Amino acid sequence: MSKRDDLIVKYAADLKEKCGVTPDMALLTKVTIGCGPSIYNPDAATVSGTQQSEIDTVKNNFLIKKLGLSAGPDLDNGIAAVIEKYGQSNRNKYRAVVYYLLAVHFKKESVYK
Repeated sequence: MSKRDDLIVKYAADLKEKCGVTPDMALLTKVTIGCGPSIYNPDAATVSGTQQSEIDTVKNNFLIKKLGLSAGPDLDNGIAAVIEKYGQSNRNKYRAVVYYLLAVHFKKESVYK
């Protein structure tokens, strides 16, 4: 298995164990590929749910640019709901898992089809 495949298995385990979600493996794979090389950088591979600059990056680069959503309070609410689902106290919130949960939350899985 490639390093990316190993990470996808790790992300799927996080979704099951920490979020109580049975992942759509095809979607998870596409979201992970969409994250690009950031998944291999320990700092970029995770999302800080408490750092406003990180929340803004997720909102602008993923929700608005990638998923095509309009800026507004629902984006902040969606991010907050996903961070809550992943667990505020969980230090390692993987970017691919957060993006997967956001795509499902906003019903934008079609972006990856």
